[in-house]
Amino acid sequence: MPVDDSRPSNHAMIRTTLGAMMISFSAVWVKLAHVTPTVSAFYRVFFGGIFLLAILLIRRERLWRGWPCLRLSLLAAIFFALDLYTWHRSIAYVGPGLATILGNFEVFLVPAVGAVLFGERLNLRFILSVPLAVTGLFMIVGLRWEQLNPDYRVGVYYGLSTAFFYTGFLIVLRKLQSHASRPSAALSLMVVSFSTALYLSLEMVRAGESFSIPDLQSGLSLVALGLMCQTMGWLLITRSLPRIPASIAGLILLLQPSLSFIWDVLFFNRATSTMAWVGVILALSAIYLGATSGRKVSAKKV
Repeated sequence: MPVDDSRPSNHAMIRTTLGAMMISFSAVWVKLAHVTPTVSAFYRVFFGGIFLLAILLIRRERLWRGWPCLRLSLLAAIFFALDLYTWHRSIAYVGPGLATILGNFEVFLVPAVGAVLFGERLNLRFILSVPLAVTGLFMIVGLRWEQLNPDYRVGVYYGLSTAFFYTGFLIVLRKLQSHASRPSAALSLMVVSFSTALYLSLEMVRAGESFSIPDLQSGLSLVALGLMCQTMGWLLITRSLPRIPASIAGLILLLQPSLSFIWDVLFFNRATSTMAWVGVILALSAIYLGATSGRKVSAKKV
């Protein structure tokens, strides 16, 4: 009987789609939790680390991979803690939709860093995507920047900072995944999750924030954030991306920021003009061009 070579790719596409849909709810769960941005970030990685540890114990996977891996994990966690710290604040100021689109601007920063640090060439497709993204962004937030609410502008700055810190996280994570000891994606993310939780807990203590979860809705939202987004969605995507062509993977991953913006409109009554919708389409198109301008597609903002 003939063998259907497309089946592994089809399965990978389904898993990537499910992962992108799960992660699209990240900002929604943050918004629904009645806690501060730092607290929601802490419980995301803390609960996520617990779920990942359970998976590793069930697999009976070796947890210790040496000091070099631990050092890289701790460095990745610093970037990830800063990433979540700024992103969750951006969600509070500008809403889940725009905060997620801003965080996905890392697709422009990663190649730029590669060009500066490693001499990688930037192709025309990537170069054209940058002004397209900037145009889309200004159409979403408003062309007259000086007339925007100060808090809204702070939220945009936080969102762009998220893209910067997420870029650092991805670069260190790539280094970690290519280490000689070859830790699995689940193991790397588990160590990074617990390390990030440690950093965020120190910030909570410094700021005098409480670790208490105020109500059932917050508790369920934080558990969903840790399980669906930090664990299941991330693992589905990272395990499936290598089996999908970059152009298709980039298109599927656009579900995440696209759905995040739609959830913002549906669940939180975000007021969006026609010009803003055009800006969303331009920004997402630019993200797609930037994400598929190279041979590989990295995981989008989680």
